[in-house]
Parts: sequence; C-alpha cells; structure tokens
Amino acid sequence: MTTMVKKFPIHPKHPERICWGCDKYCAVDALMCGNGSVATLHPSELFGEDWMTWGLDAPEPDPPARPETSG
Repeated sequence: MTTMVKKFPIHPKHPERICWGCDKYCAVDALMCGNGSVATLHPSELFGEDWMTWGLDAPEPDPPARPETSG
C-alpha cells in the first residue's frame, strides 16, 4: 500500500485562505489537525514571492563580471 502526498503549490492564488501546516490544507476557519488555533502561513507569505530562489537548495548566483584591464 502506498500513500500519495499532495503536491505543494509554489505560487497559490490565495495563500491566506488556507492553513499550510499539514497535508490537509484546511480553510483557515476550519482547522482539523489540531496544529494550533492559528493557520500556518505559506512560505510566500513569510518570505516573499521569490522564496524558492534562496535557501539550502537555491541555485548559486553567477559570479560578478570582472572588469577588463588594459595594460
């Protein structure tokens, strides 16, 4: 028996309407998991729309261009 895990949305349309604390993704006014009385925020609400571009798995930035010297 295998269990399916819901795919985590990167850019949901209305993240403020959902609790992101578990795989149930409950409405903020109907929390079922008992994870507290406050909905867990989506990472885009905490860190901004570019939350996937930085962190442990973020791609390395390009090194700055070196100015050419004539000499």
